[in-house]
Amino acid sequence: MSTEKLRIDKYLWSIRLFKTRSLAAEAIDKGRVKLNGTAVKASRNVVVGDEYEVKTEARKWLIKVTGLLATRVQYSEAIKYYEDHTPQEELDRIQFQAASFHTGKRLSKVGRPTKKDRRDLDDFTDTP
Repeated sequence: MSTEKLRIDKYLWSIRLFKTRSLAAEAIDKGRVKLNGTAVKASRNVVVGDEYEVKTEARKWLIKVTGLLATRVQYSEAIKYYEDHTPQEELDRIQFQAASFHTGKRLSKVGRPTKKDRRDLDDFTDTP
């Protein structure tokens, strides 16, 4: 959409890698966004063809810029402005992590005892 200059923090926010632009700028300041292995500044202009390594809280991305997007649009439109070159082993690690840690259920025999367990314990300790 924009053929002019576009800052990297605004670009990462508009393609939906970060929820807010300030989070994108913060990640850049902490050195989590790299171009050819070197950290970039938030004011750096994005050029079509650049490849960035981006570390977010959720995962590590390896993206190639295919177009400039200055405004935040829906996800289905935003993915047209970059190519995801993230290695398969990183995607597998994320998939495993999602499957094993975020089920929402507690593991069997781990954590607080159930009401039945507590009653059984009380019965066991109260007996002389």
